Amino acid sequence: MSTIVPPAVPSATLDHQFSLQNLPYGIFSTAEIQPTVGVAIGDFVVHLKNISDLLLNEVEGLTIEDIDSATLNSLMSKPSTTWKSLRACLTKHLSTPAFPTSSLVPLTSVTMHMPAKIGDYTDFYSSREHATNVGIMFRGVDNALQPNWLHLPVGYHGRASSVYLSGTDVVRPRGQLQISKDDPKQGSQHGPCKLMDFELEMAFFVGGPPSPPATPITMAEAEDRIFGLVLMNDWSARDIQKWEYVPLGPFGAKNFATTISPWVVSLAALEPYRAETSAGPVQTNPSPLEYITDPNYSSYDIALSVSIQGPSMSSPAPVSRSNFRNLYWNVKQQLVHHSVTGCNMQPGDLLGSGTISGQDETSYGSMLELCWKGTKEVKLGDTGEVRKFLRDGDTVVMEGGCGGKEGVGRVGFGEVRGKILEAGSKVVKGEGEGVWKQA
Repeated sequence: MSTIVPPAVPSATLDHQFSLQNLPYGIFSTAEIQPTVGVAIGDFVVHLKNISDLLLNEVEGLTIEDIDSATLNSLMSKPSTTWKSLRACLTKHLSTPAFPTSSLVPLTSVTMHMPAKIGDYTDFYSSREHATNVGIMFRGVDNALQPNWLHLPVGYHGRASSVYLSGTDVVRPRGQLQISKDDPKQGSQHGPCKLMDFELEMAFFVGGPPSPPATPITMAEAEDRIFGLVLMNDWSARDIQKWEYVPLGPFGAKNFATTISPWVVSLAALEPYRAETSAGPVQTNPSPLEYITDPNYSSYDIALSVSIQGPSMSSPAPVSRSNFRNLYWNVKQQLVHHSVTGCNMQPGDLLGSGTISGQDETSYGSMLELCWKGTKEVKLGDTGEVRKFLRDGDTVVMEGGCGGKEGVGRVGFGEVRGKILEAGSKVVKGEGEGVWKQA
């Protein structure tokens, strides 16, 4: 859909991350407004409850609970035809000067909340570049990819209770650490993680009615079951992970914190930015099994960045720039494979992409890769500071968005931000559901 029509909100220019092309959903509140559904447009949030008469009259199947609730789960549970109709309705009215400006709330005055009540959280491992890098570090060039990796999207079940909203402080975890890397028989000791890491990821929320048990989602149905995408930082304790991951994979190294951005961007908003994956236009050698073959194999051209701000720094310094195209297994394939055994998917389920690394070291999506397992120092801009892994007091900021296509508005995701606190720190609820800050 073209966005060259001047919108009713002057700030919603083509180069604003919340342009008319975007219209992401989120849950917001103010001093006067209880948590409810909003849509970002320019420097404002559309308070959907305030235009409920208009929306309910024009969008078939939409209910007041879908647009006036403390989570997006009700809206997520509707068929994709309802999401598309709601987006078309908002686009039409926001393109006219007659749009009721009384429903616009300045972004500077809102507090954001967790966009959904997450039932289940799964994290994948879908960047070939990342998987290859990790494999080389731990198994050598000849055995970098495990034999199954090119046949299916590898994933593991994460912990939904520790998915937090951007702005949450992250306490350095304690756990079991291997005493000697050369002699595993010496066992482990209990202590604070020494190799704290980020992972640059994106994630999507499942939408549509709950799937009946034993009813896989097909490739033809997949796009209609993806409500939208967010940025995600999958915090990782690398030394805890190294000791525990054989034979069943990550556990305590991943379950303490995962952070997501507050705005959920629809596939419709991203459609003009559909692009080839870094693997090219088709998967070959081997070709995927039929159920997981995507006839329109592609991803989205979403530029991603990671910055680190140390306690003494005045601003974050970039350490990585990657792109969502750097996924071998795309979001549709992740969803289809997740359900192939009959796993019943629910609206509000969250599926993470896995670390998104590019082909050169400036685009690696984790400190593990950037410092190449501790053998290199990572410069934080021209500050003179360096890192191998994250230190207490470091703030990690991830940003993402699409832009630069003539006649089409930018599509931004905002940011996902979190600060590392020393092990044992106490946290209390901050502003916004799902945000915790140092006590």
